[in-house]
Amino acid sequence: MTTPELGLTAEALVAPGKGILAADESAPTIEKRFRALGIESTEEKRRVYRQMLFTTAGIEEFISGVILFDETIRQKADDGTAFPEVLSRQGIIPGIKVDKGAKPLAGAPGEKVTEGLDGLRERLAEYKGLGARFAKWRAVITIGGGMPSAYCLDANAHALARYAALCQEAGLVPIVEPEVLMDGDHTIERCFDVTEVVLQSVFRALRDQRVTLEHLLLKPNMVLPGTDCPRQASVAEVAEATVRCLLRAVPAAVPGVVFLSGGQAEEDATAHLNAMNTLTGPRPWQLSFSYARALQGPAMKAWGGEARNIAAGQKAFYHRARCNGAARYARYTPELERGRP
Repeated sequence: MTTPELGLTAEALVAPGKGILAADESAPTIEKRFRALGIESTEEKRRVYRQMLFTTAGIEEFISGVILFDETIRQKADDGTAFPEVLSRQGIIPGIKVDKGAKPLAGAPGEKVTEGLDGLRERLAEYKGLGARFAKWRAVITIGGGMPSAYCLDANAHALARYAALCQEAGLVPIVEPEVLMDGDHTIERCFDVTEVVLQSVFRALRDQRVTLEHLLLKPNMVLPGTDCPRQASVAEVAEATVRCLLRAVPAAVPGVVFLSGGQAEEDATAHLNAMNTLTGPRPWQLSFSYARALQGPAMKAWGGEARNIAAGQKAFYHRARCNGAARYARYTPELERGRP
């Protein structure tokens, strides 16, 4: 049973000109990214870093929601204000990552299934009490010899659908994230075929679990060749293939598609989104973003773990948020990328 409030939240998350900041890196993931920049990953360093992002002046123009991690949703700003409240006061919707990570799928060497359904109903209730209004669950799909298997697709689709049903029961908007990984030498055509099958499997499972499609958001990969593919696709090719794939697999009832960046370079992720929004023809859903590294990368580098660099980190974050906000309107340009009006 869902409520109209869920529909309003889903629509607000894909409001024109806005997208979602994924700041839900697990402790091991953010430690890896910090270490690459020579930053020590302590709880306090992570808190200061997230505070830098969340308090950047003006980001509410371009950021509709923020996905938090379990540690982060419990942290507070310097003045004692809980991070969900810091965001809410700016009109930014707090969300939460609720899966427990991708683990090896028994009986399917090289493939994974995302765990975390045990105890999820109780965790969702707690997170809602802490201020979350939406949630996220990520599944990972690998392209390779004999992969993905139908078994892997079914296992991950079932888990995503069970999660989404529990979210809606708890009064949270589920973001459903089936990610076809860029790793490998596969062609863009192979990625298209796999992504289509993945999405079809996910939406079959969502219907089976009685999930209300109008009250969820989809967070898919873009249709891209593998990182080791000899022939890389143009921006126009990626945009056309991605939208064509969505039209074949994603029901019009879904209010929005919030793409993951999936390891793309920051400017590439923005350019691809911009190109999709320039296409003519039917696009029944909002096409937006839910980026992590593609929004945070320059900010983390500019900050470098130093208090004296907070302003520089916020400037870099604001710039990337502004560029992606422009891509929602198909207004992203080289001039804007260079910091000009």
